[in-house]
Amino acid sequence: MNAPDPSRNRCPWCGDAPDYQQYHDEVWGKPVVDAQELFAKLCLDGQQAGLSWITILRKQKAYEEAFLGFNPVQLAAVQGAKRDAFIAEQMQNAGIVRNRLKIESIFRNADAYMGLQAQGIDFSHWLWQFVGGKAKQNTPQSMADVPTQTPESQAMSKALRKAGFNFVGPTICYAFMQAVGMVNDHLLGCDFRDTSKR
Repeated sequence: MNAPDPSRNRCPWCGDAPDYQQYHDEVWGKPVVDAQELFAKLCLDGQQAGLSWITILRKQKAYEEAFLGFNPVQLAAVQGAKRDAFIAEQMQNAGIVRNRLKIESIFRNADAYMGLQAQGIDFSHWLWQFVGGKAKQNTPQSMADVPTQTPESQAMSKALRKAGFNFVGPTICYAFMQAVGMVNDHLLGCDFRDTSKR
């Protein structure tokens, strides 16, 4: 990992941790359109509930290894006793957050994803419709200007829950929208703001 340049101006939420700064500089806010990548990020944001994102970021590789690379087709194919055994095994995995409801939610979300696919719904297009298919360019001057949820994230949350997803409340959905570049919430003084435009 290349050390982040300490002379660059960043959004203050990433602090001084090099891995968090790298995530801010190279990942957060960059538009994502790949359906499986969006599914993975939505699941990871659900794991964050009640915790800080840095906790999940540092466990991301372990999650990817444990949950079949967040491939929704493969996850949804694990059913019945095999799923029960899989969940029991992950409850012993120190590399992830060992919360049964959160572990179960990844499978539940995979089932919901496949339910949308069975209806002929493209997951990426379906999610991006909540911002009209184009990244929303906000203009926050400070962290106080950045909301924790919006009407768009509330609508996304409601639609996801109706489709069968869980751990997708409006605050989680807004954090997801920020992370995958549906909204650009880099502060106006952040050197990485323009790199996040779609």
